[in-house]
Amino acid sequence: MSAERPSLPPVRLHTEAELARDALAAPLLARAARLARWAGPATRVGAGGELVEAQLPAAAEHLGLGDDEDGAAYASEAWRLAVDTGLLDVEDPEGEEAEDDAEGTVTVGENLGLLTSGSPQDVLAIWLDGLEAVHADATAPAFDDFADLIGEDGSVDFEALDWDPEEEAEFLDGVLGNLYLLTLSEAGPADAPVPLPALAASMVVPEDMGEPTDDVLEQVSEVMMRLDDQFRVLAPIGIVEYRPVDETLLTEEGEEATPPADDEDVTRYGMVKLTPLGLYGIRERMLEAGVDAPAVGDLADKGADVLLDGIAYYPEEAARTEVGLWLGRRGTAGAEAAAELLGAARGADGRAPLRRLHCQQALAMVGPEAEPAVRAVLDDPELGGLARVWLAERGAADVPAPPESMIFWLAVDTIAAQLDADGDLEELQELVEGLSGQHSGFFDQAWRAEHPATAEVLEAVGRLHRDRKIAKDARKAAFKARSRAKG
Repeated sequence: MSAERPSLPPVRLHTEAELARDALAAPLLARAARLARWAGPATRVGAGGELVEAQLPAAAEHLGLGDDEDGAAYASEAWRLAVDTGLLDVEDPEGEEAEDDAEGTVTVGENLGLLTSGSPQDVLAIWLDGLEAVHADATAPAFDDFADLIGEDGSVDFEALDWDPEEEAEFLDGVLGNLYLLTLSEAGPADAPVPLPALAASMVVPEDMGEPTDDVLEQVSEVMMRLDDQFRVLAPIGIVEYRPVDETLLTEEGEEATPPADDEDVTRYGMVKLTPLGLYGIRERMLEAGVDAPAVGDLADKGADVLLDGIAYYPEEAARTEVGLWLGRRGTAGAEAAAELLGAARGADGRAPLRRLHCQQALAMVGPEAEPAVRAVLDDPELGGLARVWLAERGAADVPAPPESMIFWLAVDTIAAQLDADGDLEELQELVEGLSGQHSGFFDQAWRAEHPATAEVLEAVGRLHRDRKIAKDARKAAFKARSRAKG
């Protein structure tokens, strides 16, 4: 009955101004900007654009990172990001005699100024470039001795790494996609972090598997360790808040790093939570890849037809917010908005019943100014029942009684909408039993309803009704409806 549903629920994003502030506060981008402002004519870089090793201690000191190896590593990481995001422009060493250890120079990049004087969109564009670079770092191969990979001719033997960059990037994007979905899911953790074992299991354990096998548990453990490394790299760019795996669990080559038993402290095995900036960044990556990833507010400037179709499978709160934003764009033109919504609710296609349901809910948000538009459709065969319900709920006077055919048409339409929405089974059963019980001889009349979903709805009533005799009557009525439709 329904059209294809979006694969992801809508995300409620922070404003671009708020996201830009978060981006500027991301530790790695903040360090990159500080190094870009620190760099000067005397700053030297290697042939690959990296800061020469002799200057790393000074860079680390400028960032307040100390003078140990970790400080130098963090400074080097921030420098690379400054180059990757255009905060610094590198001028490579010139001349045929330039060797691998030749030095180049740097100048301030155009993007550095945009971090302070640009728009929020400018800042976010720079941050997204940074996310792309960090994502690549997170999926880069790990090796103990790079020298072992260098051939006699100086080339790098990438095959020896057993590394497929596309496969690695796809895996990490899958993990981030699962984390995104868990964050948005009504059954998800809301503001709570996700245990790393659960996230790893989402990538490994088949949905139809009961008790995981030892082999599957070992795979989960391996993925956990892989993700632990990757989230440590991703966290400084600000997309996740990450509590790493407790290093005391790794003392015996990771043998203990398996999903914990219920009575253990799960936080020791890593906890990860998407930040508001992370939701934005992952959604942007998914949109770039062609994934349907809606956001609340996307439909505010669209027509009523796009609005009602777009919110068809939104959670209730998200749908109300989207409608509220849509109405807000129309200011005081409540009557016009109501007329537009009613016009978009018409139709005999499979999604039309759900459009009419959302139209009725949207009209409730318009308020009393919708009444003239609602009264104008009282005689409409598709909207007349909806209009009477809306008016009756507001205690309106002079509401004409509906013809009997409209009563049954509206009952079929209401059940069709709820079937399409895939609501709670118990609520659906109560609706079916309530509507079919309101009228004596309901099934003697309902099969005659001139609604495209009549037979399908009656068959569903036959499946859902808990009274066997009534369910049998519904199935008989469905058979009559199908026979009638065939002519």
